[in-house]
Amino acid sequence: MEATTWMREALRLARKGYGRTSPNPMVGALIVRGDRVLGRGWHRGPGRPHAEVEALEDARRQGHLVRGATLVVTLEPCSTWGRTPPCTDAILSAGIREVIVGAVDPNPRHAGRGLKLLKAAGVRVQVGVLAAECLALNEPFNHWIVHQRPLVTVKAAMTLDGKIATATGESKWITGPRARAYGRRLRLGSDAVLVGIETVLADDPSLLPRTRIPWRGRRVILDARARTPLTAQVVTDSACGRTIVVVGPRAPRYRVRELARRVTVWEAPLVEGGDKDRRGRLDLVWLLDRLGREEVTHLLVEGGGEVQASFLMSGLAQRVAFFYAPIILGGAGSRRAVAGEGARSWEEILRLCDLRWRRLGSDLLLEARVTSAEKRVRTEPTPGMPETEQ
Repeated sequence: MEATTWMREALRLARKGYGRTSPNPMVGALIVRGDRVLGRGWHRGPGRPHAEVEALEDARRQGHLVRGATLVVTLEPCSTWGRTPPCTDAILSAGIREVIVGAVDPNPRHAGRGLKLLKAAGVRVQVGVLAAECLALNEPFNHWIVHQRPLVTVKAAMTLDGKIATATGESKWITGPRARAYGRRLRLGSDAVLVGIETVLADDPSLLPRTRIPWRGRRVILDARARTPLTAQVVTDSACGRTIVVVGPRAPRYRVRELARRVTVWEAPLVEGGDKDRRGRLDLVWLLDRLGREEVTHLLVEGGGEVQASFLMSGLAQRVAFFYAPIILGGAGSRRAVAGEGARSWEEILRLCDLRWRRLGSDLLLEARVTSAEKRVRTEPTPGMPETEQ
């Protein structure tokens, strides 16, 4: 059977780890001999055995001999100690004859090292089978490894004319149940969900995925003046230990102290100099750097309009997920999904690529990449690159 067929099965296994593996990547693996699958495995979470080891153990539990068999894996096997031993050791000990790899390790410090070790030991290695699909599977992880900041996806549910609320702030249930369910799945696949204080004051959201899979992510509130109510869901519910309220240096100290008794409070610096539209606001670059150090690989920004604009127009967002409902709101005073001052010239507009449209009930979803993000803000990683566990 062709290597691409086996790799598609390994990708299917890898996707079982969605919402479970961060800050590790999703990985799937097969042990095959001829046209038979001897064992299957996927990475189930940090500290758990990697996909290659899971596949080897699955084959052994079924009584199969794995010596001389072929390993198919979506990501280059790790060659260093992390929370678990190197997978290259397990592969060589098992006597695997050939390894078929989808994507190479994205960490420049490790890329190709595992492959070289296997080749040096006499193992045949084939690399790049369905590489694009394997890389896309772990786009947030790959971005975090290289830049030490989370990949940022801006998510918004809006009317066809780009509005998220009436002039009075009424906004609930713009989209239908299928779109809302998909939005909750996006939360599950992120390590943190971020909104501004105006969204908390207007909607009192929980920001939780509400799925059967336990979510270990965090909720981040941009709140320069520490106005988050002590009765808000993000402060009082069972997940309040994973709420981060980001305040500014001018926030009232008594409010900061009250919040800090219930949730985590970070004090962010304000932007100085540079673009006058950002000057005096919370420094989002500082925040992304801090989240990166906290092993947040994917940040989902959910609003409101000013917050969406602050990430998009400053080049800090890499992807968008825009839900469009078949509704027209109109009105100069209604609230926009992307607010702010907007582009001041045609050269400053944001362009999207890799567009993917999907119908969800009566709603439409656009998922796309922001092409000009890297040109608008410094993106060089700070010294010291995180280790790749997988």
